[in-house]
Amino acid sequence: MTIDEQTVDKIAHLARLELAPDEKAEMIADMNKILGFMDKLNEVDTTGVEPLVYMTDEPNVLRDDVVKQIITTEEALKNAPDHDNSHFLVAKVIK
Repeated sequence: MTIDEQTVDKIAHLARLELAPDEKAEMIADMNKILGFMDKLNEVDTTGVEPLVYMTDEPNVLRDDVVKQIITTEEALKNAPDHDNSHFLVAKVIK
């Protein structure tokens, strides 16, 4: 499979990208390089090789959550630029 301008146009539309003509040419070249590399990988004999799902067979070792330091509301608000006595005050960002 090779990437042509129509394929790049379709992918750009799906990704909501606007590409200049020179960017399209670069994208075509880059995508064709990627597909060429994938074709090389398809040539490798993987008979007897188990599919890799995770990078390691080790289980996830998670530590227990432990509260180490508790601060009071007053301490948390001490350096806040704007606050009332119990909350941080921030500029309105939703209309």
